[in-house]
Amino acid sequence: MSKPRVIVLSVVQQNLSAAQAAEKFGVSRQWVYQLLARYKTGGLDAVEARSHRPRSNPHRISQAVRDRIVTLRVQLTTAGLDAGPISIAWHLEAEQLPCPSRATIHRILQAAQVITPQPRKRPRSSYRRFQADQPNECWQSDFTHWRLADSTDVEILNWLDDHSRLLLSCTAHHRVTGPAVITTFLATISRYGPPASTLTDNGVVYTARFVGGSNGFEYLLRQLNITQKNGHPYHPQTQGKVERFHQTLKRWLAGQPAATTIAELQPQLDAFTVIYNNERRHRAHGRTPTSAYASTLKAAPPPAQTENPYRVRTDTIDAYGKLTLRHAGRLHHLGIGIAHSATPVLILVHPSTVDVINPATGELLSRHDINPAQNYWRDTQKKPGRWPGPPKP
Repeated sequence: MSKPRVIVLSVVQQNLSAAQAAEKFGVSRQWVYQLLARYKTGGLDAVEARSHRPRSNPHRISQAVRDRIVTLRVQLTTAGLDAGPISIAWHLEAEQLPCPSRATIHRILQAAQVITPQPRKRPRSSYRRFQADQPNECWQSDFTHWRLADSTDVEILNWLDDHSRLLLSCTAHHRVTGPAVITTFLATISRYGPPASTLTDNGVVYTARFVGGSNGFEYLLRQLNITQKNGHPYHPQTQGKVERFHQTLKRWLAGQPAATTIAELQPQLDAFTVIYNNERRHRAHGRTPTSAYASTLKAAPPPAQTENPYRVRTDTIDAYGKLTLRHAGRLHHLGIGIAHSATPVLILVHPSTVDVINPATGELLSRHDINPAQNYWRDTQKKPGRWPGPPKP
């Protein structure tokens, strides 16, 4: 029997006064009077302890908001976008709906059974994080595989700003090659300016240091005075931002109609770039990547040793072993050699010379003195001889 019942019965049946009952059971007389009043109106059941829970809660999450949270979870997951409590809270704010805490959103999702338990998932607190202080201070790059509708394997090459997480470039290729890396890098520079450094893995399209040489990308970075950084072998966590980005990209692509060709895949990548940069806030800084990139002073590589900047372009040597280069408003022809016909090349225009480089191997194919008075510029590294012409039958 509960203590309130004993107190009431001692007064009712044993004829104790309220003061005597209070002294006997170590309670206040006021509480004894309250118990007796409740007994007179509702009997013994009315004297039991009552809940202190308020009859109404002005902060209670409405059922409409709960339903919207679950709906957003399903919609974002289906679309291949992040559907965690933080992202759902951002969408609620954008829709001007009451936004509960992240913990409350998680409890609502858990109650709706739309969360897949991941007991072995590594906690975020265990990671060592780093981030560039300025946009363009460091660009991360990597490529990932994707399959077309007929299971053809293609590769997607990405450039990502380390500070803002802005997706600078996202292009599809049959195979990512050294020339593809250089071409996309130069196109990205023309839009956003050169970075102070790059961070990549040790793939041969980025570095040839493990074979004792330099490839075209490394040569280009040296000429532009850009610091090259490479992660430790077999340690992809160094490029963790772009590696994690690949998961986001693939989740989104999985929710789209399967592309049958690269020509169909590229528009999907372009659409994703707009969504990723402008229509979602990144968890790293709580802003869209475009906003984070635009709100801070940009970094840049140190000034080059020479006052005259290099001009960089890419081209392919024709069937006759020649290239065409416009200089000072006039076209000039460069003789490389028939042995190199159909080779994609990187052309670096110096103040007084022009270097032609094979970006796949880093080999200097030819060097030409700039002479505005001449139409044809021979390779100064070779002995004078016959100008490259059509191949012999």
